[in-house]
Amino acid sequence: LCPCFALPVVPVMLKALTYDEKRGACSVGSNVRDAACYVCWAFARAYDPAELIPFISHISSALVIAAVFDRDVNCRRAASVSYHILASVAGTFPHGIDILTAADYFAVGNRVNCYLTISVYIAGFPEYTQPMIDHLVNMKINHWDSVIRELSTKALHNITPRAPEYMANVVLPRLLPLSVGSDLHTRHGAILACAEITHALCKLAQDNNRSVTHYFNEKSLEGLKQIHQEVCCSLKAVSLCRGLGGELMRPAVCTLIEKLSLSKMPFRGDPIIGGWQWLINDSLRHLTLASSSARQLIKESAVSALAALCNEYYINEEGEADPALQDELVTQYVSELQNREEMIRCGFSRALGALPRFLLKGRLQQVLEGLKKVTLISPEDVSFAESRRDALIAIAKVCQTVGVKGGGSQEEFVCRDNVDEIYTTLLNGVTDYTTDSRGDVGGWVREAAMSSLMEVTLLLVQNEAELINANICKQIMCWLAQQSAEKIDKFRAHAGSVFLTLLHFDQPPIPHIPHREELERIFPRSEKETLNWNAASEAFPRITQLLALPTYQYFVLLGLSVSVGGLTETTLRYSAQSLFDYMKKIQSDPSALEGFCETLLKVFEDNLRNDRVSVPLLTMLDQLLANGCFDTFTEQENHPFPVKLFTLCKEEIKRSKDIRKLRSSIGVFCGLIQFQGDMREKVFFQLFLLLCHPFPIIRKTTASQVYEMLLTYGDVVDPDTLEEAMAILSDTNW
Repeated sequence: LCPCFALPVVPVMLKALTYDEKRGACSVGSNVRDAACYVCWAFARAYDPAELIPFISHISSALVIAAVFDRDVNCRRAASVSYHILASVAGTFPHGIDILTAADYFAVGNRVNCYLTISVYIAGFPEYTQPMIDHLVNMKINHWDSVIRELSTKALHNITPRAPEYMANVVLPRLLPLSVGSDLHTRHGAILACAEITHALCKLAQDNNRSVTHYFNEKSLEGLKQIHQEVCCSLKAVSLCRGLGGELMRPAVCTLIEKLSLSKMPFRGDPIIGGWQWLINDSLRHLTLASSSARQLIKESAVSALAALCNEYYINEEGEADPALQDELVTQYVSELQNREEMIRCGFSRALGALPRFLLKGRLQQVLEGLKKVTLISPEDVSFAESRRDALIAIAKVCQTVGVKGGGSQEEFVCRDNVDEIYTTLLNGVTDYTTDSRGDVGGWVREAAMSSLMEVTLLLVQNEAELINANICKQIMCWLAQQSAEKIDKFRAHAGSVFLTLLHFDQPPIPHIPHREELERIFPRSEKETLNWNAASEAFPRITQLLALPTYQYFVLLGLSVSVGGLTETTLRYSAQSLFDYMKKIQSDPSALEGFCETLLKVFEDNLRNDRVSVPLLTMLDQLLANGCFDTFTEQENHPFPVKLFTLCKEEIKRSKDIRKLRSSIGVFCGLIQFQGDMREKVFFQLFLLLCHPFPIIRKTTASQVYEMLLTYGDVVDPDTLEEAMAILSDTNW
């Protein structure tokens, strides 16, 4: 090929390497970029290396940028391979070997790694620094994909130390007008980029013992302040903070506030601080207007901005807060905790959890009382599971912020006067089993409560372990044991992880853990990280061993009842098998078997008419009776266990129309027929009532199971009537 053909082709190819056009909900540029990489590869095969020298710098920069910053993994890999071939053939690519090692075919497979790690390494070579920065500013911060925009701004933060003067004098002045422009995506990316670059420049100045404003002129500082005023305060921008635009603008400006605060910008006493505070409060108040996917990001951004803002601009030289400001802020936030909107409760709960110590000083009890009220379940807010979750998380954060001092004031520290109340609130969260159309939403609360219990307990044990009394420790470990035996894999794994963390913590060890030696034998320290609680086959054989420990028996059995009588096949199989194995072990130990039966009846009695427990418990009892786990009691007439069990079952299904519950009870009644005594007639009477039930499915199920019962326990009926009874059961159209 004539070298003259390359002259017009190279500019088109370089443009094609960055071509990206959004059409509808997707992009159509990836095929073009991939083809451009192939053209680069073809150049290496078609031309003599000397003929490519005039284009080397442009092609190498373009391929490096495509290999590191392209959105599509196939294009990144194609660019990496093309760079490899060209570098091998031409041999004159700047730092070719080093870049090939860092950005090989496999390394560029992870997009986050490309943007945040590989790009920083390559930007260390002067030939590539400015082209990479220009590409991010010109092509990526206005990208249609928000993930790419956010990664690009973080990449600019990491690359800033490679070219601080260029960033401060060229890039930042170029971004400031874009941050108040009309295009939504460009505005979003420019605001985030200004925030990240400013933070990076200030950190660099501090590391070099310079003023934080060393890299900024007066115009840049004023431009950074104007972003908030232009975007959020002008009449034009009011609409920008509502609806779809608000879902991008609010977290972006909150991120800007956070980064400027962390950068220690000289804005103390400036009216802009009040504007920032207003935006944070307004964002937390308007979470309900955002889509469900954007709420979490807005909430986290606002809370992070609040923490940074308070730590930098609300503390005086003595390390105290202005009393009037503290009173206004804390009182306002606590009052919002009783708002009728759940999302507002969530936002201000997390905001209280993010407040620094000097703002909580003297107000701790007010904050804890407010958060405690959010965790309580009332008929009006029974479905507010997310607000209860965030309140529990906030309580743990507040405790960690204020610290521990046993003899201190309850308005300033976690101390003897308030530690029991804190634990009571957190333990109540572990009992939240609220369900709605979304499913087991109470699981979010239980998960947060377990995490908070762990954080508070570790905080106390490392400071003043004597504040943890034996009763509290017993309750924590027992509730965690119950959650570790339940049916949902995610929550079982979380509970098991917290359980083992507390058990094996040794800096110093947590006091008053019941049966510590037995627990350490069942759960060795060496298996703390390897035990897979998500796998029922690994978790249940371990957790059922806790049934042998009297302190844990009730709670583990309560958790197992839900698992053994559940609907998930894997969980049911392994939990039931583990329970049956335990029952076989105690058959020869009458005292252990009696203790187990007493605990079982106690669980049933405590959860009577509680369908979450009682229905699967009936299913579990049916399986236990069918597997002969209580055969020891069949030889004794009128044994108390079957008599009490019959009474509880009868009471449970009284006036019930729950088909699953009724069908489970039929199996229990049929299993109880094997026990001798006067109760046998009562069991038959109950089964006859079920044969006459208004629901056809109940009549049919009863007839089928009674038929099987008579086949199994034929001696319980007079032989003369047995054949006639079985004929009626089998021939009747129930």
